[in-house]
Amino acid sequence: MSLFDIPLPALLSQLLLGLVNGSFYAILSLGLAVIFGLLNVINFAHGAFFMLGAMLTWMGGNYLGIGYWPMLLAAPVAAALIGVLIERSLLQWIYKLDHLYGLLLTLGLTLLMEGVLRSIYGVSGLSYQTPDLLTGATDLGFMILPNYRAWVVVASLAACFGTWFVIERTRLGAYLRAGTENPKLVQAFGINVPLMITLTYAFGVALAALAGVLAAPIMQVSPLMGQNLIITVFAVVVIGGMGSIMGSILTGLGLGVIEGLTKVIYPEASSTVVFLLMVAVLVIRPAGLFGKER
Repeated sequence: MSLFDIPLPALLSQLLLGLVNGSFYAILSLGLAVIFGLLNVINFAHGAFFMLGAMLTWMGGNYLGIGYWPMLLAAPVAAALIGVLIERSLLQWIYKLDHLYGLLLTLGLTLLMEGVLRSIYGVSGLSYQTPDLLTGATDLGFMILPNYRAWVVVASLAACFGTWFVIERTRLGAYLRAGTENPKLVQAFGINVPLMITLTYAFGVALAALAGVLAAPIMQVSPLMGQNLIITVFAVVVIGGMGSIMGSILTGLGLGVIEGLTKVIYPEASSTVVFLLMVAVLVIRPAGLFGKER
């Protein structure tokens, strides 16, 4: 099927779906890029923290009666506290080791978190209701725009570009970058580098949990919901460039749109198009589209 043969409403609907998926790719890959770029750790547990954000949102609503809006803050904060515990007790010992140790450690954490929740809730999806304020859709004339999906795009972009601004354009971001490149020099200025690194990891996993909260009303909440998504997100990070903040954001959004269009033009390739692009980018530019050659 040619792109010109697709009715405009169908094309715009797929573009919106691709943009929503791209928003999740962007915010998740951003968290990965922050952790790798500043801590030099490949955090394979990122998908588990995405799942944890969604599960905490569901638990808050069903056990404690806490609505969507409070959980939008509470779930990332809870995930960040768990991240602090993990970084202080486990990750701090492997920073100077090969990347493989971090990958294996965080993979083990993923299996542990998924296994515990799966033993309690099984693998069946749990439904979470869309908040009343964002139910329904808006008629734009050329398409019907679901209000909640529009909110997901706006909230994800705000979180992504807010993070980019803090890291790239503020003094705090300069301290973070300097602390990873020359920690002894930064400590000489009275800055607590270990605490800064801990908070960086906590912030990275909080971004993943925030994506999980946003995903809860439109995905089936399940202990395994992060498994397939995290593989695609790793591909996004590789294409954008490991550690590149802006590369992760732009690549995540762009690949989501490309994936959405592929579902219309050639559906059979929609699940592999991201990985085909990853192979092509690695052959042409191994550091990624926005990464720095070493």
